[in-house]
Amino acid sequence: MVYWDHAASTPPYDEVVQTMAEVMKKHYGNPSSIHRMGEDAARLIQRAREVCAASLQVQPSEIIWTSGATEGNNMAIKGAAMQYAGRGKHIVTTEIEHPSVYDTCLALQRQGYEVTFLPVDGKGKVDPAHVASAVRKDTILVSIMHVNNETGAVQPLEDIGRAVKEANPLTLFHIDGVQGFGKLPVRLKAWKADLYTLSAHKIRGPKGTGILYKREGITLHPLLTGGKQEAGMRAGTENIPGIVAMSKAMRMAAEQTEAFMAQVGALRDELLAWIGTHPVLEPNSFKEGAPHIVNLSFPGMKAEVLLHSLEEHGALVSTKSACSSKTAEPSRVLLAMGRSGDAASSAIRISMGMTNTHEELQQLISALNAAVNRLQPLRQEGMK
Repeated sequence: MVYWDHAASTPPYDEVVQTMAEVMKKHYGNPSSIHRMGEDAARLIQRAREVCAASLQVQPSEIIWTSGATEGNNMAIKGAAMQYAGRGKHIVTTEIEHPSVYDTCLALQRQGYEVTFLPVDGKGKVDPAHVASAVRKDTILVSIMHVNNETGAVQPLEDIGRAVKEANPLTLFHIDGVQGFGKLPVRLKAWKADLYTLSAHKIRGPKGTGILYKREGITLHPLLTGGKQEAGMRAGTENIPGIVAMSKAMRMAAEQTEAFMAQVGALRDELLAWIGTHPVLEPNSFKEGAPHIVNLSFPGMKAEVLLHSLEEHGALVSTKSACSSKTAEPSRVLLAMGRSGDAASSAIRISMGMTNTHEELQQLISALNAAVNRLQPLRQEGMK
């Protein structure tokens, strides 16, 4: 089996696994305890915070540990909404956000907040002019992802950040950076980001750990109370092994970003070129997108059928995001891009990493050819 689902989760670095095991075995003291083992654990957390901050070129005090991007996105959006409700109750986001952002905004909408869901173009990109026109005096937050998790579309964050701050300097700008860090350059200052979310298992780190960058001077209403951890922002004993392991994964991913872009981007380009010549398959990703995600449709065939046919040929791919892949509905993201219901229901996502090779890509292309040829009669029968 060859793994082509890196956007869902990545194989951890060997060094990360070794680090996590070592910390679990040797540093099991509670970092809130005032004895030596507790103080040693607290120092490990602080050192990890410094490493992560350096990878983002921010201050260590601006890093908050979380259990992952879902918690981080909830903390950023709900925390800002509750903290700054006195300024207004308007939020701006897009139609293509990850469920941890999209559904969080829907939840706030049910609680009386007004949410503007911005459209995207046929390539999945948001127009900064649309962002500027949507921001009002009562807009407390704009939340837009860096890289779309289904199609790999990259948003023009520098232009968007500038548009947000010019329209209303008090409006906070939150970025879901989960699919971008380690794959593309990250420039939080240039983007005028106030809040930025990451998850360790998307960058070859452990599951269950993430960070939220919170720019100095911003206050969020905490979602978890009951302790003074994370400067009162997130109560609960810290996950020391996960935190230390994430810091190692972040450092390694940051150091390998250029190599990732070149190596994985070449695989992406080759796959897109092949899809572009195929008589049946339709691409939903583009060369100017992120280097690791290719989305394609097989109109007339349910995505799950193609997925399992590829699995029989030794290729593991996905449909939609991992959080939504078990639902039968067409892809909300592809529908927002103007794709038909047929195309949105027949789409699979192929996401790559540095562990994938050119030889494996040739095997994947052969598997796609075999699967399409095998399923083509069923497709034609279903379309009569």
